[in-house]
Amino acid sequence: MSSTTRTSANDLITTVLDPGSFISWDTSPEYGDISDDYREALARAREKSGVDESVITGEGTVAGRRVATIVSEFSFLGGSIGAATARRIIAGIHRATAERLPLLISPSSGGTRMQEGTPAFALMVSITTAVYRHKDAHLPFLVYLRNPTTGGVMASWGSAGHFTFAEPGALLGFLGPRVVELTTGTPIPDGVQSGENLAHVGVIDGVLSPKLLRDAVRKIEDVLLSTHSDLEPTRPETAEVAAGNVWESILKTRQADRPGVRDIVAKLSPKLIELSGSGDGRRSAAMTVALAQIAGRPVVLIGQNRHQQPPLGEAELGPEALRCARRGIALAHELQLPLVSIIDTPGAELSQHAEEHGLAGSIARTLGELVYLDVPTISVILGQGCGGGALAMLPADRVLAAEHAWLSPLPPEGASAIIYRDIDHAPQMMEEQDVSAFALHRAGIVDSIIPEQPDAAEEPEAFIDRVLSTISHELWVLENSPERVGREQRFKHYEKLATRQ
Repeated sequence: MSSTTRTSANDLITTVLDPGSFISWDTSPEYGDISDDYREALARAREKSGVDESVITGEGTVAGRRVATIVSEFSFLGGSIGAATARRIIAGIHRATAERLPLLISPSSGGTRMQEGTPAFALMVSITTAVYRHKDAHLPFLVYLRNPTTGGVMASWGSAGHFTFAEPGALLGFLGPRVVELTTGTPIPDGVQSGENLAHVGVIDGVLSPKLLRDAVRKIEDVLLSTHSDLEPTRPETAEVAAGNVWESILKTRQADRPGVRDIVAKLSPKLIELSGSGDGRRSAAMTVALAQIAGRPVVLIGQNRHQQPPLGEAELGPEALRCARRGIALAHELQLPLVSIIDTPGAELSQHAEEHGLAGSIARTLGELVYLDVPTISVILGQGCGGGALAMLPADRVLAAEHAWLSPLPPEGASAIIYRDIDHAPQMMEEQDVSAFALHRAGIVDSIIPEQPDAAEEPEAFIDRVLSTISHELWVLENSPERVGREQRFKHYEKLATRQ
């Protein structure tokens, strides 16, 4: 699609919603005392666009499920937002909230309607408050940015989605390129304000055609619609006796063929939507953030992807990765979904970039947000649990560990170098520091150990199934034991840990 091609509001509605399902919520706009010139401009806009304002609101169904929609029409005065437009948008959002409907908003707008000036500009705040009332009701909010979306619309409700996609070739930005060049004297390079580039750098989740948007809406609803049984799942087997020595376990977790979060994603893929980046311009292949179903229960998954980190890959677990994880934590809160955190890292990024971009603070904020989160949480030490990068994602209502998993303040070789000034004592140091899953269980840091029979790399599919069934059972336990869930329980648990040392 070229940058001049635009999908009309009616075409989008027809493509995304089930045929004949759309019901309009709109009433006639009221403008009050306006100039004759403005009144004539509105009349010309109605004739040109075939609609009575620059947004259409209503509801329809996608695969039979109700969805509220608010869709801009750019051919009506450039999709600009005046007072009547804002009132229509706000009324639509409030109705979606009252009827507990997921909301699909699709702006295509240059921003504030110049005929109305600052009073209309300030109404972007009013629209945003309506959006956050909808979010406070823990209802899904999906944004589909169409060509073009700029100005106050992009800088308010156009950037507030739980999930944000764009149509191919869409021009998206804080201000349009012509306005930027005239204002600053410096042009924005070609391609910077494209949906494709914003997806690449982690501002939005992807670029989809309207037809694929329908599939995305359907899949999001499928994942969020819980299908789990209230009956207790089969209680999984746990490992009770230590297997082998600690150093052998560490070596097993370093094997390239040991399954990781990528295998969990593959297993859950029929009911998994992976998000792209932090939503504010940061992205890292070292961190997976996804909405998924585990045994019929919708969850938010945040997971360290060891296969993308050195030495197997090139993506460091740095501030960007942890910022992406915190997006997942926020999504769990906003949608009131359990959070599952997967730990598997050889260590956080050690570089000038990491220091200057606040890695230590990023670890601290991730720790704090996990401790404070108001939904059920489960952490799984899947393999390597090295240093602050692992610790950042540890706090949870229930902590699980694979049989050969481990947690250490430093890489084994680093610990040896500090004490012995060599790396030869790494195996001894790991034994002495109680890093194994079984030592962590004895210390009360880990609640349950997931068996490996005898090693995850030798039974990858069975191991991932075992991990997911254990998570499923723990989710059921937390769902049926609310007194074990939440920040106060975590405060007490981690305060109590200090008395055991």
